[in-house]
Amino acid sequence: MSRAADRPAQGEALSRAVWDVLAEQGLQRLTVRAVAAAAGCTTGLVMHRFPDRRALLAHARQLLHDKTRARVEALEAGADSPRAALRAVLHQGLATDPETAHESVVWTGFLAAAVTDPELIEMHRRNNRSWRARVERLVAAAAPGWPAARVGAIALALIAMAEGAAIFAAADPASYPAADQERMLDAALQAYGLSE
Repeated sequence: MSRAADRPAQGEALSRAVWDVLAEQGLQRLTVRAVAAAAGCTTGLVMHRFPDRRALLAHARQLLHDKTRARVEALEAGADSPRAALRAVLHQGLATDPETAHESVVWTGFLAAAVTDPELIEMHRRNNRSWRARVERLVAAAAPGWPAARVGAIALALIAMAEGAAIFAAADPASYPAADQERMLDAALQAYGLSE
């Protein structure tokens, strides 16, 4: 990638490289050098945009947030009912295909790095709070009249189930195939009285 390349194309290639290195090589190998190699550019070009590993991680997490937010907004807007919207939004958080498995690895890698970094953990908390608020709103819409405490508890349980399944499936897809994850989601929604 030459310096003469247009900035949006450079930014997109670097973003893709950060994402791919974290998802395919793991947290320990997320370095400026690895991103430069994946993007086919110099380390200087990477360092111009991402001066250190924290910047690489923050960028990967923000990409994940932006990508999943756009996807859930589209799923929610296209759903036929509040319960269908809830299921679709939770389903996209499972690791049922290569893309969502990739995302689960990125999310897990970021969380592992963020635990001891105040700036990164704050970013993680902010994005997770936004996710929780969305799921709470969807649960409330799917079950009008439920008390806020019940809505909050069920939303948290559904989030924990979906994210836990995604992490396990990303690490061991043979033991957690897509069909099993989907059955688990449907069983949880039915148990909470939220299935269609």
